[in-house]
Amino acid sequence: MRELSVPEDNQGCVRSVSTTGRHVTPSLTRALVAVMLIVGCSDGGDRPDRAETLVSEVVATGFVGPTQLSVGGDGGWYLSQLNGGENDENGQVLRLDPDDLGAAPQVVLDGLDKPTGVAVFAGDLWVMERRRLSRFALDGSDPRVIADDMAFNGRSEGTLTVDGDHLLFDTAGNRNDAPDLDGTPQTSSGTLWQVDADGTIEALATGFKHAYARARSDDGTLWTTEIADGSYDGTPAVDEVVAVTPGADHGWPACVGDNRPVDEYGGTEESCAEVPGSQATFEVGATPTSIVVAPWDPDQLLVTLWVSGEVVSIPADPDAAPAEPTVVFDEVERPQHLTVDGDRVLLVDHDGGRILALTPG
Repeated sequence: MRELSVPEDNQGCVRSVSTTGRHVTPSLTRALVAVMLIVGCSDGGDRPDRAETLVSEVVATGFVGPTQLSVGGDGGWYLSQLNGGENDENGQVLRLDPDDLGAAPQVVLDGLDKPTGVAVFAGDLWVMERRRLSRFALDGSDPRVIADDMAFNGRSEGTLTVDGDHLLFDTAGNRNDAPDLDGTPQTSSGTLWQVDADGTIEALATGFKHAYARARSDDGTLWTTEIADGSYDGTPAVDEVVAVTPGADHGWPACVGDNRPVDEYGGTEESCAEVPGSQATFEVGATPTSIVVAPWDPDQLLVTLWVSGEVVSIPADPDAAPAEPTVVFDEVERPQHLTVDGDRVLLVDHDGGRILALTPG
């Protein structure tokens, strides 16, 4: 997570924001930041069209700052949560029984440092904390650190994504030098990584401020959200969804938003025209924290916008770029994470401490 001041590594954001149409002063913004996993700052701008077409059903409650839900593995649901303040180091991973969601969950892991991601992969439980990726047996035993002291944006890394034979994660963008994943003293931030079942880590693509969440559509396209936070040439950048080109540099910090060149980092119109463009952009600070392919429509991507409190739809078609997002659900204050579960989508409600099921209305 990052602070609302603008530090030397350009991680800050604007000092007044607009959320859900209301102006928020700096003092109110600081209060908002205290509970946010990834800070988004809004200065207004065009909002997505509104077409509320999804209906919700509450399926589980009683959580404290839930972050990511993993469905699968041994048949259980695994949920990471802060279980208190973001810096309390009191985070947990819970196991829920989907056949008895009213029962008390099992605490599998406790005392975690800001867990933002959890996934069942290669028969193990993988957890992303503030700067550490670890794997455990499904019962929480046999802890193994896969990567530690990772470069990050001063707040947190993002979610974990199972992608075939690999697990995907990112190191959030930071212009300061930080240890690389193999211990080499070089900047490894702003990178999307993949790790296999043996724990071998490889860079998949670079040039992201914060590729917080990802999804792969039926045509093989890998999509990622991009939280651009910060000011570039004195202007904040919009957040976006982009199709990942393996091996490519996606531009940050020389190019931000939909390939806007940043003079202070050497970006030019010509160089930024060569990097992958945006599938869709959102208002500054909308903070897209999750993305899935809708199970009822493989040509539709659903994205949570944390600060604006919306779930939006965009087409999963690169030829449609730049696409106009459409609001399909806005009944949750802080929509954190989406997970496909059969023919429905489960939504983690961070502030409400709930899990909701979304289906077409």
